[in-house]
Amino acid sequence: MISANSYLPQSAELLEVLDETPTIKTFVVKPSSPLSFRAGQFVQLTLPGVGEAPFTPSSSPTEPDRIAITVLRTGEVTTRLHECRPGETLGLRGPFGKGYPVEKLAGREVLVVGGGVGLAPLRALILALLNDLGPIKRLSIKYGARCKEELLYPEQYERWTAHDKVDMAVTIDNPQEGWTGHTGVVTTLLKGLDIDKPNCFAFACGPSVMLRFTTLALMEEELEPEQIYLSMNRRMSCGMGLCGRCNIGQYYLCKDGPDMNYALIKDAPNVFS
Repeated sequence: MISANSYLPQSAELLEVLDETPTIKTFVVKPSSPLSFRAGQFVQLTLPGVGEAPFTPSSSPTEPDRIAITVLRTGEVTTRLHECRPGETLGLRGPFGKGYPVEKLAGREVLVVGGGVGLAPLRALILALLNDLGPIKRLSIKYGARCKEELLYPEQYERWTAHDKVDMAVTIDNPQEGWTGHTGVVTTLLKGLDIDKPNCFAFACGPSVMLRFTTLALMEEELEPEQIYLSMNRRMSCGMGLCGRCNIGQYYLCKDGPDMNYALIKDAPNVFS
């Protein structure tokens, strides 16, 4: 039975606001009580008097008293959030969802594919794995954004790849002055994957169209649906499977996901819509 308190956010002090890109900011909050979460679970972030919206923390699960939430400005709530300043009081509900199946990754290669702000939810997984790389064979990160100004967390790439088990490739959609790296959408980084394909799990997060073509690209690289997890943070509201807004087939993203194994949902008519 769901407690009525599940609808009540706890207060959270806004400690820092970090400008990530022209349209994306990271909000670092201190919950009134430590909020333990698994990488991939999400919270409802409340702006009192305005509303709430679902976000997956982009910080390490090992820091439950200091939660980072990276927000793309897209609507009324996120626009008003972008106007907030340190010292303000926000609210947090959750965590909700199952989170990434980290327990399955021992002895495996892990492929992370992010598009735009989709790297934010994946960063919690990356940081969780970096905290203890011993169990996995390798972590390979593929990330793309529209332009160099929209790349998230560029100052962290060198630190992530300082580990001999970690490699990362970054791309922007089109050639741009001052950019000397790879160009092309993120799926171009998936051609001829240098991974142990039968022994790999892939995790992807980004816009729906990117998830669709990433899934197709991974299957062209001979990954099976059971090896592919898609982060699908869309239309989630109550967080408890009651409002019925976020279903894909028989599953509800807010309680069965939001990171869904593709084998479970591949035959649903609304997977990517």
